[in-house]
Amino acid sequence: MLLTIQKLTHSNYFQNFITAVILVAGVVVGLETSKSIMESHHALLHILDQTILWIFVAEAVLKLTAAMPRPWQYFKDPWNVFDFTTIVVSFMPFDGHYITVLRLARLLRVLRLVRFLPGLQLLVSALLKSIPSMGYVGLLLGLTFYLYAVAGVFIFGHNDPVHFGSLPNAFLTLFQTVTLEGWIETFTIQQLGCGAVDYTFKELCTQSDPSPVFAPIYFISFILIGTMVVLNLFIGVIMSSMEEAQQERAEMHRDEITPAQQIEQLEKQVAEIGSLLKTLKKSV
Repeated sequence: MLLTIQKLTHSNYFQNFITAVILVAGVVVGLETSKSIMESHHALLHILDQTILWIFVAEAVLKLTAAMPRPWQYFKDPWNVFDFTTIVVSFMPFDGHYITVLRLARLLRVLRLVRFLPGLQLLVSALLKSIPSMGYVGLLLGLTFYLYAVAGVFIFGHNDPVHFGSLPNAFLTLFQTVTLEGWIETFTIQQLGCGAVDYTFKELCTQSDPSPVFAPIYFISFILIGTMVVLNLFIGVIMSSMEEAQQERAEMHRDEITPAQQIEQLEKQVAEIGSLLKTLKKSV
């Protein structure tokens, strides 16, 4: 019986079925965002949600049984811990405004697709591996933002209080600039002066002071450093982590034999021993 459950939990049919259930769970959660659908099909959606929940419970029970006689092996897999936590939270008695927590727990079911889609799992692993290096790149970007924000307040603050009147405003302006969204207007205001440009909140322009030299140097250098260099460092870190994750996965699959493969090898060995015994009996 235990051998049958182990084969079932490691079979492709079982994995595909759970993947299909996760997709249905995602669709159900999406449908629940529509008030009209909830009013007309509330009972059906509730039944589907409960059915999905009990399917996940059955999955967890089967995997715990397959791990016997050492059930704690089930919790050594982080994905199993995530699945089990989602199930536990779904059974908690949330009422009132705490119902949002329950809805978020049901939404987390969709994230289980990461486990069953190897390509997506590889991508998530690469992102997690890149977090330490991305922290240093983020620190470099933060320092760049701070230096340019302070300089922007000193140079353009009196001319354009909307974008550079304070340090927080300068940070928001630089964030918009580094995304290359609408930075031309901000640049023009600094280059020609706020009085020569028609823009939102122009009434705050009290001292038009064009900067035909500093404005191009400021914005071009910030875009080159922030957008062309630092942001591309993020991409480089992620790509490097992706290569490392692919190499680790290849080595793991090269050396690792899954329980299902072990079972198949044992079955082949038993069949070979059985055929050998039959041959020996015939010869005797």
